[in-house]
Amino acid sequence: MKDSRPVIDRITEAILPILWTLGLELVDVACAGQGPRSVVRVFIHKDGGVTLADCERAHMALGPALDVADPFPHSYTLEVSSPGLDRPFKRLQDYRRAVGKRVSVKLKEPLDGHWRVFGILEEAAEHTVILAVTEPPPPRSVSLELELIAEARLVVKL
Repeated sequence: MKDSRPVIDRITEAILPILWTLGLELVDVACAGQGPRSVVRVFIHKDGGVTLADCERAHMALGPALDVADPFPHSYTLEVSSPGLDRPFKRLQDYRRAVGKRVSVKLKEPLDGHWRVFGILEEAAEHTVILAVTEPPPPRSVSLELELIAEARLVVKL
């Protein structure tokens, strides 16, 4: 009997426990392409940063598990990598990890006439975040509903 759940859900279910045992956190799973040109991209996180060795270990462990889960009726390519420092936040956990850091927030509705604000993320709760806005002036603390945030990410200084 064929599993009717979306393929990303099946992949996620198969790889989460493996990544956990490797001390890695799943950030995202993405599928691209069609047929034998399909690519499964697994993005991982680890406190202190993801190394090439982490990606290699995860790839070696996830490959056989995905062969068993058999998410596609054809061949595919598995890629494992870090999503990068400036990745968009997708889950509450991403916001919580960024508390105390400078972030850029793009809004679905303008705040005082501005669609994008910058500041220090002070708090991340279930449905809202508190942001100490530094740009645009004046500096102030605002509470933003997560559903009103189009995109948020760390501001990375090189």
